[in-house]
This record gives sequence, structure tokens and C-alpha cells, in this order.
Amino acid sequence: MLEIINQPWPWYISGPLVGLIVPILLLIGNKSFGISSSLRNAIAACGAGGSIEFFKFDWQSQNWNFLFITGTLLAGFLAFNVFDFQQGELSEAFQGYLSEKEIENTGIFPKEYFQHNLLSVSTLLLIIGGLFIGFGSRYAGGCTSGHAITGMSQMSLSSLIAVIGFFIGGLIVTFLILDNTL
Repeated sequence: MLEIINQPWPWYISGPLVGLIVPILLLIGNKSFGISSSLRNAIAACGAGGSIEFFKFDWQSQNWNFLFITGTLLAGFLAFNVFDFQQGELSEAFQGYLSEKEIENTGIFPKEYFQHNLLSVSTLLLIIGGLFIGFGSRYAGGCTSGHAITGMSQMSLSSLIAVIGFFIGGLIVTFLILDNTL
């Protein structure tokens, strides 16, 4: 079983599994899916609904969100600590990029990218990026997974625009910003 889990799954298996999320959510009466929706429920459950209008809703009707957050955190922990995903194989193109930048190939977490120095460029980019993502996901009415999986499947124009923006932003960061920082 571990051997199956440790291998990348082909698109024709993982794609339909992700695609089944929306019909299941619609069958149980939910129309939102994603980390930002789940975090909104968690914050509302902690009492923010008493003072902030955005958090005043029946969060108990969406208890599945807590299961989703717990499962996401557990899966990340297991992937890193049990299934040894941090030693995955890198593509030849990325290995060439690392060689070109004189970065030691240490698996999918090269030390130059993931330094433990809090004042490193990598750490500052992660903090600034996290703030932009957090603000943007609330401003856009959902996060990347929410718009791409739920919103697009419900033919939402705002989700289509958001997903296009996510891709453009990712390309800009990858090829214009991150490429020049190391």
C-alpha cells in the first residue's frame, strides 16, 4: 500500500477523484470548498461572529470544514514525516536550473530555497506571499482550490477570472521574480 501512495498518481485517477468533490458537496448541500472557507468557519467557531459581521453565520452547519482542515494538516505531516515525500525526484529541467544557479541538489527542498534564517530572501518572499494570498483569497471570495474546483465547476465567471489571475501571478513570480532572487 505504501508503494502505491508514494508514487505519483496518473491524471486519469487523481483528476476524477478531485472532480468528485463538487458533486459530493452539492449532494450534501454545500457550495463552498477550500481552505479559506474552512478557516472562516474556524474563526467563526472561535467567537469572531460576535463582533465581526463577516463571521456571523451558522458555522455549525458546515462542520465538515473542520474535518477538511484536520485532514489537510494530517496529510502534510504524513507526507513529510512518514512517506518521505521530501526526497522526491526532480525533473531534468529543474536539475539543470539548480546546476545553472550553482544550487546543491538536495531533493525537492534545496537548502538555498528553504533557509532557516528568518531574514533570508526566501523567508521574506514566503511571508509577503502568504499575506497577499490571505488577503487576496478573502477579497476574491475564495482561495485557489475553492475557485478552481468549486467555482469553475459551477460556471462562475468570477472564479474563471480569479483562476486566470492565479495562473498569471504564478507565472510572473516564477519567471520574473523568483528566477532573479537567487
